[in-house]
Amino acid sequence: MAKKRKRSSDAPASAAVEKPDDSAPERPERTLFGFKDQPDSPAEPASRDAGPFFRNKEKVLITCSRRIIYRYRHLMQNVVSLLPHAKKDSKVESKQSKGSALNELVELRSCSSCLFFECRKQKDLYLWMVKSPAGPSVKFLVNAVHTMEELKLTGNHLKGSRPLLTFSSNFDQQPHWKLLKEMITQIFATPKDHRKAKPFHDHVFVFSIVDDHIWFRNYQISVPHNEIDKVDKGGLDKMTLVEVGPRYCLNPIKIFGGSFGGPTLYENPFYVSPNQIRALEKRKKAGKYAKKVKAKVRRKMHEMENTLEPDEFADLWKGED
Repeated sequence: MAKKRKRSSDAPASAAVEKPDDSAPERPERTLFGFKDQPDSPAEPASRDAGPFFRNKEKVLITCSRRIIYRYRHLMQNVVSLLPHAKKDSKVESKQSKGSALNELVELRSCSSCLFFECRKQKDLYLWMVKSPAGPSVKFLVNAVHTMEELKLTGNHLKGSRPLLTFSSNFDQQPHWKLLKEMITQIFATPKDHRKAKPFHDHVFVFSIVDDHIWFRNYQISVPHNEIDKVDKGGLDKMTLVEVGPRYCLNPIKIFGGSFGGPTLYENPFYVSPNQIRALEKRKKAGKYAKKVKAKVRRKMHEMENTLEPDEFADLWKGED
């Protein structure tokens, strides 16, 4: 006889019970500010999945031209030390084709912006501030350069910390100042969660407009750490600013629509090139020499027009010797 099949109801109850998941829970994502909290229930999606998440991946390529003098090279190194998201590269020849070469360098180094220090005649320093590859780009003349090594100020802040950017109210008055403010913000502001940046704000970059020039200053935010003088949140009375350096002044020359060129969006009507200033100084010195020559000619003409009468006593004592 054939055996009877067992009914499904006779199956052990333990088979119907699912085994519990013994795997470890998923570890939360870690950031510079700690671990990010996971959603309470799987039905609640994470904030990143709710919509498009923007991450600032701004990187700045900083380089200079050949035959740059030591003071300007030290200034470039000071700027590199202030920007943890900056990348250095070898010197580039300052020619008309430097734009294409620098655009290739920016693309190879996976950067989105460029600061190019161009030195001419070992006297004049020009700064190109460029958003690559689509632009815009700005050309500045750099004046009043004072490096950290020259100033030797008492201020000191943590290397790699994120700066606070402050701008004077003049930046919101005209369109070209608004554009410069946006470019400076994108280039000098350290991206959040950058691997080389530290999550502290202990210094301030100050950009102010005086006489149509942009003046740069860097200050340390000094806070007392004693238990008695401890500063509460939002208390700014006991905070002080100590200058760190460097110092420099940017005189905008032109704003271009492309990267290292393109259509001119703005041209400074008050800009005078250093070559013209030196030519005027030479003309002034040449004018002094011309005045001396004219004075000699006038003296001779005066002597010829007003000749002295012969002195009757000039030969009085000649025959006595």
